Amino acid sequence: MPRFMSLIRIDEQQSQNFEMDPAFEERMGALFAEITTAGVMLDTAGLLPTKEGTRLLWDGGKVTCTDGPFTETKEVVGGYAIIQCKDMAEAVEWTRRFLEVHPGSWTVGAELRQIDEAANPPEA
Repeated sequence: MPRFMSLIRIDEQQSQNFEMDPAFEERMGALFAEITTAGVMLDTAGLLPTKEGTRLLWDGGKVTCTDGPFTETKEVVGGYAIIQCKDMAEAVEWTRRFLEVHPGSWTVGAELRQIDEAANPPEA
């Protein structure tokens, strides 16, 4: 079955003001239990803020490093999930459900990409 990577995109400045819905963790826990029991979730994690990150760029035969925060970037990757689904439609459905668990006042996006299995075969 194909694997997909969901890159969760957030506006880092806006996310600092997200109000935590008291039932959010409960809803997320229930979804994670369901997606894990279904054998779909392979790995997931949130990422530390960009102020603790570094960007590397290969350009003109040299590597340059830029320490965060990356304030010039509106959207950043705030987390990821690697899921295994029968097709893109199923991956979209799980990702849609993940986004819908979040409070309605939040803005959270996802970029969903199929992993190139020829270049990155799954571990046995």
